[in-house]
Amino acid sequence: MANIDVVDLGGQKVGSLELADEVFGQVNEALMWEAVKHYRAALRQGTHATKNRKLVAGSGKKLWKQKGTGRARIGSVRSPLWRHGGTVHGPQPRSYEYAFPRKKLLGALRSALATKLADGKLTVVESFELAEPKTKLCREALNRLEAKRTTLLVENGQTLGRNLLLGARNLPGVELMLNNEVHPYDLLRSERVIFSRPAIEKLQESLLKSVSKRAKAEVA
Repeated sequence: MANIDVVDLGGQKVGSLELADEVFGQVNEALMWEAVKHYRAALRQGTHATKNRKLVAGSGKKLWKQKGTGRARIGSVRSPLWRHGGTVHGPQPRSYEYAFPRKKLLGALRSALATKLADGKLTVVESFELAEPKTKLCREALNRLEAKRTTLLVENGQTLGRNLLLGARNLPGVELMLNNEVHPYDLLRSERVIFSRPAIEKLQESLLKSVSKRAKAEVA
């Protein structure tokens, strides 16, 4: 098992944490790519639309008689063959979401965590407790933790602490999240990821359970 230092908000080491190889030991880039693709597809609004011959403006009257004029027969000015006519097989509003297996999602999450650890972009703090709900204090703490660009803060529990929420919500490039909401896309798009110790312990425990369940299913 690998160890990672646990620091306080001042950047001083206060302990260490063992990281399971089953969670932080392997990187599957293809699986991470699939998870990011699935996430970004669900973000698409799908509101694009084109007008077909039923929706485009124009009369439905036949422009000239069928025979005798020497011109090509035509039934409507809204024909797709004409300028300003309807569009054939154009895009219509739809959802781009699709099903993604939970086992693959959890595998991608493990790979994303392993990638951050290997790159040295994963930090664990003892807690995110700020003395006051001030943006300045939060910014100073992040600077001491070398989180000067895009940063993801992951906390444990059902709700974020008031001081942390109020202190970090106005910082550009800083995002707050609970450990049960983390997606591989969130980890990969942030330059640095900072977990509280309870948050990463709980997440690691959940991922280890999923690994053991998969191993039992394969044996059965």
